Amino acid sequence: MKAYVFPGQGAQFIGMGKDLYEHSEVARELFEKANDILGFRITDIMFDGTDEELKQTKVTQPAIFLHSVILAKVLGEDFKPDMVAGHSLGELSALVANGVLNFEDGLKLVSKRALAMQKACEKEPSTMAAILGLEDKVVEDACEAIDGVVVAANYNCPGQLVISGSIEAIDKACEVLTEAGAKRALKLPVGGAFHSPLMEPAREELAAAIEATPFNQPNCPIYQNVTANAIIDPSAIKENLIAQLTAPVRWTQTMNQMIADGCESVTEVGPGRVLQGLFKKIDRRFPTESASLETA
Repeated sequence: MKAYVFPGQGAQFIGMGKDLYEHSEVARELFEKANDILGFRITDIMFDGTDEELKQTKVTQPAIFLHSVILAKVLGEDFKPDMVAGHSLGELSALVANGVLNFEDGLKLVSKRALAMQKACEKEPSTMAAILGLEDKVVEDACEAIDGVVVAANYNCPGQLVISGSIEAIDKACEVLTEAGAKRALKLPVGGAFHSPLMEPAREELAAAIEATPFNQPNCPIYQNVTANAIIDPSAIKENLIAQLTAPVRWTQTMNQMIADGCESVTEVGPGRVLQGLFKKIDRRFPTESASLETA
């Protein structure tokens, strides 16, 4: 069984998607449609902008979504997943790729998600930090013992857990976890505390938009961040997508469940190779690859 996975924020780079635009008429049409929907030429920033422009959440999230989804569309009949998953934002890319959402609705939800998260970030100064080299339970227990908001946010792979919360609580957690033997406790250059209770205003804002958007029956199961299990019921998919903003991304658990359910290879669809790297740390037995124009 073949799994296709879709990256989240952090995978972006200047020039992303330019080869698709230049070599595929299908891609060109979708990129131009996206420019119209968003009301600005996101392609100019993606292809020739600055890192600072691309790093804005309102640009980054739609850019990664577009690169991923348009690449899946360009693959055409070669895109035949038995299962899909997406890391955080990538879950929306996966939902378009497996037929739950159409392109336009997916892009509108991504744009609303990005703006709602940006607003929540501005409301309260907050951040995230990567904790390397400790068992998950050690990190979870340390977070629980600290005053203020600090929670496990991204279970990326064994020995790599990202925490999220207020700046003060994150600083304290990094100090405590370094003393507990973490190889690194590294604050991340992000705008806020994603996948934490501090994203509640964004979750409320996005919930109404998700509820109002038609979700179709998926072409194959999606393994969602919140449960790490295969989901095919559209109403459950909606519920999990709403919960995702304040809940942790259970990526390690998701990949392990895919393997348990028969996954034999993983193809990453979108910019970068972050998810391939994480998968190799979870289980090295299975082949990984990047989807590209050459594989189309």
